[in-house]
Amino acid sequence: MRQAPPTDGRRPEGGDRTRRGAPAGAGLHAERVSRLIGGGLVLDGVTLAPRPGETVGLLGPNGSGKSTLLRLLSGVLAPSAGVVALDGTPLDRTARRAVARRVAAVEQNAHTQTELTVRDVVALGRVPHRRAWTPMSAADADAVAAALERTGLTGTADRSWHTLSGGERQRAQIARALAQEPSELLLDEPTNHLDIQYQLDLMELVAGLPVTTVIALHDLNLAAMYCDRLLVLCGGRVVAEGTPPRVLTPALIEEVYGVRAEVEPGPGHPVIRFLRRGSEPPRHSDAPAAEARTTPGPERSDRRWGANPEGGIRP
Repeated sequence: MRQAPPTDGRRPEGGDRTRRGAPAGAGLHAERVSRLIGGGLVLDGVTLAPRPGETVGLLGPNGSGKSTLLRLLSGVLAPSAGVVALDGTPLDRTARRAVARRVAAVEQNAHTQTELTVRDVVALGRVPHRRAWTPMSAADADAVAAALERTGLTGTADRSWHTLSGGERQRAQIARALAQEPSELLLDEPTNHLDIQYQLDLMELVAGLPVTTVIALHDLNLAAMYCDRLLVLCGGRVVAEGTPPRVLTPALIEEVYGVRAEVEPGPGHPVIRFLRRGSEPPRHSDAPAAEARTTPGPERSDRRWGANPEGGIRP
């Protein structure tokens, strides 16, 4: 497994957060999944197999398929082709309650008109563990309390949901997901519309969780700082995968996002600086991109996640 850069303070020296000795096929995997929506192909042959315990960032412009992939992974949508499996068993053959006990999802801009406290929202995460119309057990209460403490919301547990700031609401939704006690956490652009401080606080929280995380992000610098691996989508297809230093190159950024950027080495992760249109071209060579090439999407669909140990744009 990948050894984290020794300069990255978020990872212990000599190892990373991935669980050792996990059985083959453990966890949540998507194998060559495609999805048709309204007659259009939204995802085309995407494979994603996170290593247990790592944080995988999904990157790509709007409409690239990030949210659709997360919905396939959570079982909200079914793939038109391919398979999503949990511990080697397809989701469509797994009971919904069993999936909900293992996989937690936080979607964009979750909201409710119902008057709920923060504790009420977090307690919703215990629904998969309870029988219908039964009160919370001591174990349920302990899980809710632990989730509130982990997300720093213990002091606001009795506040109304409607009085929370955007950052507090996102943390409450993550606490609700943690109360499920999942092994897999799916997050759809959780930093959207948050101040910089809340973005960093949220990503610090997510990066420190003892779960496998797949997170869709727009901010490339946040992805570089907090993700172990990246999967880049464009037009519903995978165009690059691997570690942030291998993936986030000027060539890749221009190809996918249509903008020019300089990429500098940072303290354990690359730092991206975007260039104004008409400014001087980047002064630095794009060595990783020069060593790799981009190939048509269908050929990329035949490769498993992690098959290219060096990462970067698929060969």
